[in-house]
Amino acid sequence: MEQSQLLAHCGTSKITREELKVIPTPAGSATHQPLPHHEIVGALVETLSFRQISVVREEYAVSGDGMKMFGVLDLETTFDGCRFSLGIRNSNDKSMRLALTVGYRVFVCDNLAFAGDFTPVLAKHTKNVSLVDILAVGVDRMQRNFEPMKKQVETWKGTRLPDEAAKLVIYRAFVEGQLDAPKHLARRVHDQYFDPQVPEFAPRTLWSLSNAFTSAFKDLDPIPQFKATARLASFLEVATASNRPAQAVPLAS
Repeated sequence: MEQSQLLAHCGTSKITREELKVIPTPAGSATHQPLPHHEIVGALVETLSFRQISVVREEYAVSGDGMKMFGVLDLETTFDGCRFSLGIRNSNDKSMRLALTVGYRVFVCDNLAFAGDFTPVLAKHTKNVSLVDILAVGVDRMQRNFEPMKKQVETWKGTRLPDEAAKLVIYRAFVEGQLDAPKHLARRVHDQYFDPQVPEFAPRTLWSLSNAFTSAFKDLDPIPQFKATARLASFLEVATASNRPAQAVPLAS
């Protein structure tokens, strides 16, 4: 695909790693050395291979000017109906630092969720930087989050939410603007939660509510989707914390 054709739909469509190679990288300066997006991804895949972790699926999104890149790499490792994923972001306009986050893909609905926002692994782009060394530290940090994330999913699956509590979370997310996501998705999240299309989400749990959000996020363009998804888990933890002791009821074993 020619560069002009690819950039025409950047920001609105997900692209492949091969297409990342076509994205132009701006010239560097004495204090800032832009890093080609595809080289960063290649170094990440190499870092994972050193740990015997295979990537089974990957997708990327780039801003219209080619400066910002977000991506997700689904890993071969699975747990409890989910597959571990890594999120990556980079920018060549100094707007954000190279960063990683850990997440999972839900098998029954293909929803993507992240355990938290992106964690920077590089302070600034400079010459002679070793991407593999830097990403190795980042991947090690992400792997330490695998077990806590599994426990979080288990807890969410076992936590019922009263209907009023779920409605309040949706209200806080969109009406009060506590979650950086378009307000028009409020109805979509509500419908996905109270009338789920996936039988597994019929129990009104925190897990079901999380998937109602991530299902609705699929309506967004790729970069807004990645951003909203990365902030969802921490929002839900805060938004439901005050409800759990008094209102949330654990599922019977």
